[in-house]
Amino acid sequence: MSTVSAQAIFDAHTARFGAADAFDTPDFTRDDPVYRAAKEACLRLGFIDADAECLAQAWEARSARLGFDAGAWPEEPVDFGLAPWPRSLAFAPCPRALGLYAVLPDAEWVGRMARAGVPTVQLRFKSDDTRAVEREVRAAIEAVAGTPALLFINDHWQAAIEAGAYGVHLGQEDIGVANLSAIRAAGLRLGLSTHGYAEMRRADALSPSYIAMGAVFPTTLKRMATAPQGTARLRAYARLLRAYPLVAIGGIDFERLPAVLQSGVGSVAVVRALVAAASPEAEVARFRLALQGKPGQETGPLGHLA
Repeated sequence: MSTVSAQAIFDAHTARFGAADAFDTPDFTRDDPVYRAAKEACLRLGFIDADAECLAQAWEARSARLGFDAGAWPEEPVDFGLAPWPRSLAFAPCPRALGLYAVLPDAEWVGRMARAGVPTVQLRFKSDDTRAVEREVRAAIEAVAGTPALLFINDHWQAAIEAGAYGVHLGQEDIGVANLSAIRAAGLRLGLSTHGYAEMRRADALSPSYIAMGAVFPTTLKRMATAPQGTARLRAYARLLRAYPLVAIGGIDFERLPAVLQSGVGSVAVVRALVAAASPEAEVARFRLALQGKPGQETGPLGHLA
């Protein structure tokens, strides 16, 4: 195996993602020169340690698989240890392109946006009152009745199963506590949030229905453990996870929409862009028009393609 310099990897990534600040060279526990150069360069480019480690391993695997060191950024699922499709324990599929995906605070908003033509809606209702959660989930399901909107319930998987929701969306912190087997057995679709390579690999191991990637831009709605990913990284993530329906989320408004769509994702999740708009229905119409015919916007329940 030929060696590769950290500078070569740094240059390859900088050309795609932009420069980053300098850093102190860390201590490495592996001797492979490709791994070491990649880990060093990825840390220098601002990736958190878990993502830099994931990328370094992928670069090492790619070098071993191809027998040489090409300068291209690793994007093949096999180099990241992602299993091939189909998979026996995959969650139920959802449409390849979920389109405009509205994340909403209550059932009233869910119904309003579903009637406005939003194809995918998520109830993100925050409460520690179990009965209040159950009422809101049932109300949201009733609110989308008679519309083509697909309803995902954020976090409250038990209530979603009991009420017969279309799907559940979970964050990384919820994966370890939710009963994923029960969600799968009930036939609900599962969406998972990710914020970088390590979390994407963790999500892929669970074979969800779709994967959300963010935050693409800065957002004030929640405290993020990672810096905004940006559209260049989003493009790389979309190529790696091309077997999945993909949702971009985080700080996306209408002005930023074209750059996000260039990544090839099939769905864009928005929060403030709708609920804080002077005319949410008019904003829905603008988004839907812009989303029509864009790359990744195939119609129909295609599910996983790889």
